[in-house]
Amino acid sequence: MASTAVTTLIVVIAVLFLLVNSSAAHYIPCSESLLKIAQEKNISHCKKLTTLGAEFGWEVSKHNESQVDILIGTRLNNAEMVWLAWGVNPEDKPQMVGTRAIIGIRQLNGSVGANTYNITGDTKLGCKLQPSEIDVHVKSMKLDYVTSLDYLTLHATIVLPSMYNISRLNHVWQVGYDARGAEPSMHPTALQNVDSTETIDLKDGLAQHVGEFEGRLRKIHGVLNIIGWGTFLPAGVIIARYFPYPLTLGSYRYHLHVGCQIIGYNLGVAGWSVGLWLGQASKHYSFKIHRLFATFIFTFTTLQMLALHLKPRKTDGYRKYWNIYHHFLGYALLSVISVNIFQGIDILKPDHSWKWAYVGILGVFAAIVIALEIYTWAKFLTEKKETKKAESGSGGTAAA
Repeated sequence: MASTAVTTLIVVIAVLFLLVNSSAAHYIPCSESLLKIAQEKNISHCKKLTTLGAEFGWEVSKHNESQVDILIGTRLNNAEMVWLAWGVNPEDKPQMVGTRAIIGIRQLNGSVGANTYNITGDTKLGCKLQPSEIDVHVKSMKLDYVTSLDYLTLHATIVLPSMYNISRLNHVWQVGYDARGAEPSMHPTALQNVDSTETIDLKDGLAQHVGEFEGRLRKIHGVLNIIGWGTFLPAGVIIARYFPYPLTLGSYRYHLHVGCQIIGYNLGVAGWSVGLWLGQASKHYSFKIHRLFATFIFTFTTLQMLALHLKPRKTDGYRKYWNIYHHFLGYALLSVISVNIFQGIDILKPDHSWKWAYVGILGVFAAIVIALEIYTWAKFLTEKKETKKAESGSGGTAAA
């Protein structure tokens, strides 16, 4: 068991090292679509933003650092109505409340328009957002829809007051899908919408994404759960299910089964604990079903682990009923774990590599199970046939 604990610790340290020590600053160039539009508007700096598939271009005036041309764009994905927002916040950190925003709205009839807005605490509470004057001078603003690319862009020239620092500019962006005239309705409340803020240095383009620490913890939470609940636990179940044959592992079978379960449980609990912290830290959103499934998994996996010390002896009369319960609960847990991992991936909305990686893990397990199941049944039927043949042979000899 000591080696199991060491293995668990090594995996946890490796995950933490790879994710926590990743670089905080990112500059990913824009797509060709927005780069082309930016060049037409004489904007030389362009980067992909961290959420909502948005891209951001800017050009600081050579004669006046306070004057900045900005361009933000996103693909519509065939949405008929959409609004696109970008703004700056003079507070200590970028956030929605306090943002001086420019919002462009594409109506159902295809018409487009843009206005300035002050985002206040009342807006956050659900009050209507009306166009208003802002303390940022906007020389021009225009919303464009590029039909051939299904791309919406918002372009403006702004002059920032002295309270803003282009070397540390708090900016916010957002996408919504409903509006009444010039009043944009509430945007979705997914993680990407909440996290659409960062502090950027317009001189070199490097940015610090607000909630970056929480973002890394989300990745750690996901990786630990995929490795623990989603990989080691199923591996332990497969070893226990097929140990008589073809996996004739002898006494090693029990140790391998228990080792996989302990490693999976420890990693899963570590990931679950990180998830609890994230849930407490998130003031603006919660994922009740994901949390409910996670609590179910932790509770009943803990109950399964208690079997290491509390399972009935082989001589106990109710041992077979306990085995049925233990196996049924194990298979039920694997099903809930798979559902919850997919739901967690959908919540994080990373690139598709996460989902395909987990699908690959499930595919490998499925192939192993199918192969072992076929071999098991083939061997069982062969042995049964040989037993019947032997019995019939011995019966014939006795009659003779």
